[in-house]
Amino acid sequence: MAGHFPFAGKRGTRYGQAPRGTIAAFFENHGFGEELQEKYYKWWYDFAKDFVEKDSDLSVTMITRFNSYPMGTHAEHSFHLNDKYWAECLAELGSFIRDVIFPKMDEKAMHDLEEKHGKLLANLEKEAEEKPREPAPEVGVYRHV
Repeated sequence: MAGHFPFAGKRGTRYGQAPRGTIAAFFENHGFGEELQEKYYKWWYDFAKDFVEKDSDLSVTMITRFNSYPMGTHAEHSFHLNDKYWAECLAELGSFIRDVIFPKMDEKAMHDLEEKHGKLLANLEKEAEEKPREPAPEVGVYRHV
């Protein structure tokens, strides 16, 4: 079931993170520019933070991960070329969701999440039609400065 989310597939080679290239391709495939990428990330951030706050174990052990927005190693460091910043942020957040939150969810909760996610995508795709993404420059697949 979790394969419907761009970060829920096979782990990348770096620290078990979701493959950031897959997430970047997901954003590009849906035509999400930087603003819509952040909206997509924020939706997952809010979902994860809310889940952690309501879970008796995670609220004690993991809530500090949400002391800043965006969460994670690359928070406030936009050093990626080609609009890959939000893909990198979502790779880290997505790994947390996939490995910590998803195992705690039952089938009904996952199904409900997939429905909400589908509605989110439909809304963001409408926005993307109104504000088309600029074409990516020819700078390779993924590079650091």
